[in-house]
Amino acid sequence: MKNIVLLTLLSLLLISCKQESKKEYKYEVTEVKDTEAVKKKIPTTAEAIANANGFAQWDKVKEIKFTFNVDRDSSHYERSWNWKPKKNEITLTTKEDTITYNRASIDSTSLKADQGFINDKYWLLAPFNLVWDQDSFTSEHHVNAVAPISSKEMQKFTIVYKNEGGYTPGDAYDFYFEGDFKIKEWVFREKNKKEPSLTTSWEDYQDFNGIRIAKTHNKSEGNWKLHFTNIKVIIE
Repeated sequence: MKNIVLLTLLSLLLISCKQESKKEYKYEVTEVKDTEAVKKKIPTTAEAIANANGFAQWDKVKEIKFTFNVDRDSSHYERSWNWKPKKNEITLTTKEDTITYNRASIDSTSLKADQGFINDKYWLLAPFNLVWDQDSFTSEHHVNAVAPISSKEMQKFTIVYKNEGGYTPGDAYDFYFEGDFKIKEWVFREKNKKEPSLTTSWEDYQDFNGIRIAKTHNKSEGNWKLHFTNIKVIIE
């Protein structure tokens, strides 16, 4: 439609004033470029969600530390991470062991640790992964949807990972959010199954040097909570 309007305008100008056709042609090109520039400034849904959580600050992050906790009934599990994203260096600390490795050279001794890191980092920074992984999934945005836990009307952004690459190819996620684009609830569906594999809240948001993180995730049923402690974001 944009091109048709521009061509029509150009044709009328050529008919009424042929001697200024060169000048009007330049005007047409400028208008197209300006329109494209404005178009590029409009974020995608994935970018809007990431930006709502401080994605613009990520380039300043030198180091991030956090402890991943899962409480189920009377049991407790935790593991701690020290991640230096610019160096791609990761240290895992558990009650049993400490291992440091670089994601550029994963081997048999660091593979299991890296699988745990990818899982825990996804819970911590899923909004950012929507940008980091955007070439690895297909997506769909529904403006009106009913959130699974609160039953509130929200927007829903669904992503389905491609059936290649990564540790869990083919998995799907449904993100529920309101006008602030901060995730309130989500659903994980293993291998893109119709029925949810896990549904939790996103709550207890806190700002860490401009990076906004939901520290707590609760299931609607049962005594189950995934939460983060000892979070520290070090910026340059």
